[in-house]
Amino acid sequence: MDGSEVILGGWVHEVRNIGKIVFILLRDHSGIVQVIGKEGDVSENVMHSMNLPKESVVMVKGRVKKNGESKLGFEIVPSEIVNLNPLESAIPFEVTGKVPAEIDVRLDNRHIDLRRLDTTSIFNIQSTVLGSFRKTMAKDGFTEIRTPALVEAATEGGADLFKVEYFDRKAFLAQSPQLYKQLAVIGGMDRVFMVVPVFRAEKHNTVFHLNEITQMDAELGFADHNDAIRLLKKAVKNIIKDVVYSNEQDLKRLSADAGEPKVTEIRYAKAVSLLNENNLNIEFGQDFTREQEGALCSILGDLVLVKEYPKRVRAFYSMPNEKDGRVCNSFDLLYKGLEISSGAQRIHKPEMLVQSIKEHGLDSADFDFYINAFRQGAPPHAGWSLGLERLTMKLTGAQNIRECCLFPRDRVRLKP
Repeated sequence: MDGSEVILGGWVHEVRNIGKIVFILLRDHSGIVQVIGKEGDVSENVMHSMNLPKESVVMVKGRVKKNGESKLGFEIVPSEIVNLNPLESAIPFEVTGKVPAEIDVRLDNRHIDLRRLDTTSIFNIQSTVLGSFRKTMAKDGFTEIRTPALVEAATEGGADLFKVEYFDRKAFLAQSPQLYKQLAVIGGMDRVFMVVPVFRAEKHNTVFHLNEITQMDAELGFADHNDAIRLLKKAVKNIIKDVVYSNEQDLKRLSADAGEPKVTEIRYAKAVSLLNENNLNIEFGQDFTREQEGALCSILGDLVLVKEYPKRVRAFYSMPNEKDGRVCNSFDLLYKGLEISSGAQRIHKPEMLVQSIKEHGLDSADFDFYINAFRQGAPPHAGWSLGLERLTMKLTGAQNIRECCLFPRDRVRLKP
């Protein structure tokens, strides 16, 4: 395009005035381009209009000029610069990153934080993750569905639910789409997937937890946990490969390494033995701590799939294992020391389901609509959920999950 006239829109990232030459670094979501004004090459009016405050939003009309010394190999010689909306207040922190800002300050001003190139790279990668997931599911013949955010009863048990006024009845924000994706499979949809928000009223205040998260879910009819594991491994491997291929510059900017898309499988009982051998004491029947999850990945690789957990630490709908009554056909996927996915074969026999609900201290009457569906021809089925923000966190090397949610919700944050 050397010599071509173009019109660009963006924000003023930097301005350097060295007398007879003024440089503007113009930034948008795709990156930064250099706009250069030299006395004699551009009008006095243009030279004057180039002296803008950083983060001014502008339109630049100009000519493309090849320049081997520029990072992009070209620059823009402006013929017109328009300040589209002059700044009326100060920018709360340095967008270039030269002066670090606290994460709470950045999140309080998220519309400014999103202009940071590091933040842009995180959400570029997250967009690739979503596209890759949908591509894998579609290629395998899955139908994308939507499930309700409002529910009448807990879908996974427990008290960590957000209560909602629903006319004259009590309702809750869904903590999982679990029951509804199963109903879709029972209804004959057979292979379904979804990308949905879920809500957990847990009073965590860690860098790994949010109270509203996005799940990428899949459910397979006429399948067991091994079928679901194969699909999960394929989806995650494809995601890592697609990010490495499509987001090379984003990963480089973040100094992030997505790792090798190789999954090591291990049974829970063997994982317990391995941890005890490495002086990370755990008893059979306990769930893993963060330290223990990290140790498993350090020993076995970036991606570790642990399967056949004890029944008592899993959800009521997990199918008991036929060979070992202590465990169920469930699994978790760990990525770089963090659980990013959980799944299981589901109980599809109503009497077994009622018994499991009671064993988990729940009232089966609250699940009548769910249990009755299994009395009308429910096939064996299995599925999983994959946490978008946690996966993004590990792909990008972010240290706080709030970095990986566009507008995060935690114990104290309800705005912006």
